[in-house]
Amino acid sequence: MNPIVELRNVNIYQGDHLVLSNVNLSVEQGEFVFLIGKTGAGKSSLLKTLYGELPLTNGEAMVAGFDLREMNWKKVPFLRRSLGVVFQDFQLLTDRSVYDNLLFVLKATGWKDKALMDDKIKDVLSKVGLQSKGFKMPYEMSGGEQQRVDIARALLNSPKLILADEPTGNLDPETSDEIMTLLRQVCAEYNTAVIMATHDFGVIKNFPARTIKTEEGRLQELSQTTAG
Repeated sequence: MNPIVELRNVNIYQGDHLVLSNVNLSVEQGEFVFLIGKTGAGKSSLLKTLYGELPLTNGEAMVAGFDLREMNWKKVPFLRRSLGVVFQDFQLLTDRSVYDNLLFVLKATGWKDKALMDDKIKDVLSKVGLQSKGFKMPYEMSGGEQQRVDIARALLNSPKLILADEPTGNLDPETSDEIMTLLRQVCAEYNTAVIMATHDFGVIKNFPARTIKTEEGRLQELSQTTAG
């Protein structure tokens, strides 16, 4: 197998503060992994390291074919084009439509052809069940719909890996289940690995998968159970 994430003997820092030590983690293509742990225990720091926001200073780390030890400001954009990132607070541009939010990302990641961009936007909106909502402004949409837009945005560059940071944190249980169903579908149908940080044990119970935990400065494997 060819892991999409491979960390060996990695220490993760926020500034000079050691957050997680001796991290070893392997995630295969198409695998779904929950990341749990108390607030401040290192979940977000781990995700930020994986998408190049926090520098890696020691250990070995490959993410989507990129060596994190060799990351610099010139290389980070190329890493991020291979990833999709889904946030708890959506981070949509409030002054433009759903379509224009997605268009902004495509232009920012080097797309030029208008027809191809239009096709891609229609494709990802269809995948998340919002094919008729491209004209809407974010404030006209429910939280669940905005999160679907966030997932559509994450799919624009056909990522090998999606990093989701508390994507159901601001949603009611029913909407959370809808978003989880969508993420699991993306994982299965497109062979995209998903690492999802969450505090929501209801979600973990309803959508069981491999679970890892940040605790006392370490990363621990809790479960290898994979939902069918």
